[in-house]
Amino acid sequence: MYGDPAESIEDQLPPARKPQNAPLDPGLYLVATPIGNLEDITLRALRVLKGVDRIACEDTRLTQKLLNYFAISTPTISCHEHNEQARTVELLGLLQQGGRVAVVSDAGMPAISDPGLELVRAAVAAGVPVIPVPGPNAALTALIASGLDTERFLYVGFLAAKPGARRAQLEALAARMQPGEEPLTLVVYEAPHRILETLADVEAVWGESVHVVVGRELTKLHEEFLRGTAREVRAVLETRERIRGEIVLLIEAHPLAPQSKAAGSVAQQVAELIETAGLDEKDALKRVARERGVSKSDVYRELQRERSKK
Repeated sequence: MYGDPAESIEDQLPPARKPQNAPLDPGLYLVATPIGNLEDITLRALRVLKGVDRIACEDTRLTQKLLNYFAISTPTISCHEHNEQARTVELLGLLQQGGRVAVVSDAGMPAISDPGLELVRAAVAAGVPVIPVPGPNAALTALIASGLDTERFLYVGFLAAKPGARRAQLEALAARMQPGEEPLTLVVYEAPHRILETLADVEAVWGESVHVVVGRELTKLHEEFLRGTAREVRAVLETRERIRGEIVLLIEAHPLAPQSKAAGSVAQQVAELIETAGLDEKDALKRVARERGVSKSDVYRELQRERSKK
């Protein structure tokens, strides 16, 4: 259990000496917002959003709907992946003058596969207080309801969009595990139009018996959990005319069986991977190196030697 269970509830409450309507302390507040159900916002989050000088939003239009719902009139400013660097300079200036800035993403925790990290790093470097205001998070919400191991898990975020790069990324994750190691729950964010391809890649890397869970539209009206093997879950989704909603994919990853060194020439292996797996030459060389148990530079030199002989 987090914290001391011997503490009473009163011991865990904020100090009574500071009135609830007192001004917030200066600093950068990282505020979690609902991932679907508006009832999931915390009382503290509402107090902070009302009390800061400015709210930096991933999308001001989406955040404004939330603010309007709770009658919050704090000014907003955009801070997304395309302008975060410039906004960081601007907002850091405000913070260094004793200002109070809240950062929110479109949903969930800011700086987790969302903007905010650059501003956090700048604030830390400048000695500005950074105050987390915890709350909803899609990855942890899916994890605790998945039925998979919650003691050993790895947050992966979004996988590569290109098929070859995505497969190579999954193979690299599998290669990190040692023979005999306990299964590790991988937590992945995926777009609905790519989930079928990703499930096929998961099956190709870990085999048809690999267990997965797909959490879709979490905390929303059409919340759904699909549990089973990658093949079983993919078969269910393939029957649907269209797959919608935000998705968290959880994979019960296990160590792969040791492979013997690959036979055949490097050039043949690379050509086969480019043709069958859709990899570019760079990713194909990485995979060949892993399969042969040697460095990528050694594989590249061997490839050049083989080509020079032709």
